[in-house]
Amino acid sequence: MGFNRIPPVVGRLINVTTDIRETTTDERLSRTFFTSPAGNVCFYGQCEYYCSTEHPVCGRPDVLEVSLATMLPDLSLAPRRSWRSPWRRSYSRTKLAQWEKDPAYCDTVKTTPPYNRGTRLVDLIDMAVLDFLMSNMDRHHYETFEDFGNETFLLHLDNGRAFGRHSQDEPSILAPLAQCCRIRRSTLLRLRLLSHPDFRLSDVMRESLAQDPLTAMAPLLSEPHLSALNRRLETILGVVQTCQDRNEDVVYNDLDQYD
Repeated sequence: MGFNRIPPVVGRLINVTTDIRETTTDERLSRTFFTSPAGNVCFYGQCEYYCSTEHPVCGRPDVLEVSLATMLPDLSLAPRRSWRSPWRRSYSRTKLAQWEKDPAYCDTVKTTPPYNRGTRLVDLIDMAVLDFLMSNMDRHHYETFEDFGNETFLLHLDNGRAFGRHSQDEPSILAPLAQCCRIRRSTLLRLRLLSHPDFRLSDVMRESLAQDPLTAMAPLLSEPHLSALNRRLETILGVVQTCQDRNEDVVYNDLDQYD
């Protein structure tokens, strides 16, 4: 997509014992290692949710396929702020979020800082487009670098819930786009290009993933997942067209400076 908002990631085979357990200097992490009943070396780390013996990461017996991301600057050097997404889910079976009940919800968001000026709203819609393509429903927060204030970009961190069911799409992920009817011109042009038969999104993704070291062992995305990208892309373009058919001011022109 060319957003450049996710730290570069690469696949690797690591040894949980020699690469982590025997090299870490973090005593809190060290205390979370254990051997499973199956004889696999496991650990669960330190985090707010799901870091427990019930949700471990395990090798087989100590070899593990992982994705390694470029480390962001330390918080002491580049402090970050976490923002709750206006379109976060209620995570309740009985109570709906406001955006799920109010089709005009975006009108409220547009008047609420920091979405009432600058590019924050279209930044969020870019993120929704990406999340819909990879079927990530877990975007309840996003982060920014504090030093840039509202003149910033969004960090698209924690994408671990992506690419679950290739046969199922979740249109609610596109609520920011569908309700606000706003999208960057550069994003729309890229989406249209990736829908062209000569630059099909699935083909571009397959070619990109072929460069990852783990591809030699098995495809990182199955063909049904790659096909799902094309289907979801058409859905996104369909939402944009619906907005345009309503004569909405849809396109945010971010390319004037290059014209």
